Amino acid sequence: MRKFIIPGCVLLFSLAGSGQKLAQASFLDASNLSFFALQDDQGTLIRLSPDGKLLEWGSEIMADRGYYYAPKLQAYMGRVEYYGNDADSAYRGKVKSIGTSSITYYSSNDEPAKKGKLKMLGMLNFDYYSAYDEKSMQGKLKFIGNLLLDYYRGYENEAYRGKLKSIGSTAITYYSIFEDRYNVGKLKSVGSITYNWYSEYDRARGALKSNNYRQNIGGINFILR
Repeated sequence: MRKFIIPGCVLLFSLAGSGQKLAQASFLDASNLSFFALQDDQGTLIRLSPDGKLLEWGSEIMADRGYYYAPKLQAYMGRVEYYGNDADSAYRGKVKSIGTSSITYYSSNDEPAKKGKLKMLGMLNFDYYSAYDEKSMQGKLKFIGNLLLDYYRGYENEAYRGKLKSIGSTAITYYSIFEDRYNVGKLKSVGSITYNWYSEYDRARGALKSNNYRQNIGGINFILR
């Protein structure tokens, strides 16, 4: 009997610890990264800024008609704990856990680009571009778990320099002024998915012409707002 109970317990622990994942990447005006959203094993969404700050947590509310979601999350009603006054100054008063997801931060002894920022959420770890990286990238999220986040460098086309270039193996491109003067800077493709926009001469100018404002690509929902 003991032979079967122990592996079973290990399996359950493994499944519980593997629940957190990157679920969403949202772009304001279909151009600039506004937040990432993680999802825990209970389905709760936890939104992060591009530089790793907790923004909000809860669940999405879908409209009664049409495929629309409220910009703000419905607040999480479960247990949320915070670090007390005896904690390191870099994360004193910050969220310590959301439901079953424990949260740790980089301490006051870490380098300035990381100090006080999210370090682990459950079993998911986070890392950031440091002071040794290009200035436009310093302090931005570099890793979410094993997913590398890359950005366009300062020497690249001004329409997309500093913008998110890839998540793991999923490449992200934007329209340059030479390709679409009216929609310059907007998303052009994510992975194999291409976005086309109405031009200034169309009645629906600036609106999405082909594809969807919410698209699951490589297991991540890319959201254009």
